[in-house]
Amino acid sequence: MTTELLDVRPLRKPDKHPTIFGVYDSLARGESFVLVNNHDPIHLRDEFDIEYAGGFGWEYLERGPRDWRIHITKLASSPLPRVLCNTSTFTDTDPGGPGAAWKLEMQRRDLDSNIIRLPAEGVIEAHTGPELDVLVHVLAGSGELATELASIALEAGALLWLPRRSRRQFTAGAEGLCYLTVHRRRQALTLASPGRPGWTG
Repeated sequence: MTTELLDVRPLRKPDKHPTIFGVYDSLARGESFVLVNNHDPIHLRDEFDIEYAGGFGWEYLERGPRDWRIHITKLASSPLPRVLCNTSTFTDTDPGGPGAAWKLEMQRRDLDSNIIRLPAEGVIEAHTGPELDVLVHVLAGSGELATELASIALEAGALLWLPRRSRRQFTAGAEGLCYLTVHRRRQALTLASPGRPGWTG
């Protein structure tokens, strides 16, 4: 089987990564191509590690200074299941202020997920949720979820269902609050190859 060359040097910078991922996605398991670029694509390698950790081969055939050639092999037919983090490490509810302490990094996904920290007595003001059902798992701390009609006490281990468009307000207790959210992604990003410029036999 002939290994194809994908020369992205003539492409505009915004088109390079979508083209490369489009070509990679079209491969069957065990197939490969040789990427030709004018610099070391270290950011591309980072993206491959995020999207396809453990499921691809990356071998430098030429390391510049003018041309870089990398043999990229599709080792698995789809992205591999993996451990993303250990939620038991998120026990400090306020290590550096409120906000997202973790989030899904993959761009090609159907879900969104975040770990949110609120400091002691911190509040996410009352609001109407989006057109998405949300699953919330309390990891650490305590607090209260105010709904349209009542309030729900929150403690570590609680698993909450927030129906779409439901009214909610989070208030952290004296020790702060840390929780994981999971919901369908609002708008999935699809990376597609704009044709297949750069292919050679």
